[in-house]
Amino acid sequence: MELVLLPFRWVYQALVWFANSPRTLITSYLLMIVVAGVIYGEVEDRSPADAVWWAVVTASTVGYGDISPTTWAGRTLAALLISTMVLLVIPLITAHFASRLIVDDNAFEHEEQEQLKADVRRMRALLEELAARQGIDLPPLPPTQPVSGPGSAAPPVAPSGRSGTRRRRW
Repeated sequence: MELVLLPFRWVYQALVWFANSPRTLITSYLLMIVVAGVIYGEVEDRSPADAVWWAVVTASTVGYGDISPTTWAGRTLAALLISTMVLLVIPLITAHFASRLIVDDNAFEHEEQEQLKADVRRMRALLEELAARQGIDLPPLPPTQPVSGPGSAAPPVAPSGRSGTRRRRW
């Protein structure tokens, strides 16, 4: 089963690399326009300027209708260009730039997170030392769950016992 999934993992990793580089996204967009324009010009016997114009209009899905493919090869190329642009390239460009616009100014920097973790460890050690002096048994720590990376889900929180509905106060 691992062998069957290997190509899909490679494709996924390539897409992640591709999506995280604005230079790669823009370059691929321009390259697809030029390549599709050149192929269209050859297949449909159009001038290079008309072919690139067709590729831009088709890739953006505007489709003015002033230039359209008449051969099956040209129509197949148009379908591939539209599908690739609409389903992959343009959404990745949009998502990349949108993620740059959404910035949490209150987010902790890595150094601050590490300092907080160190402080919590130190407080835990002091609490255990104080509890040992007083003869108090501390409850065990909950098992830690591995974190896979940024944006990982937080560990599940125990229910509070409240139903979530508010009672009306008079």
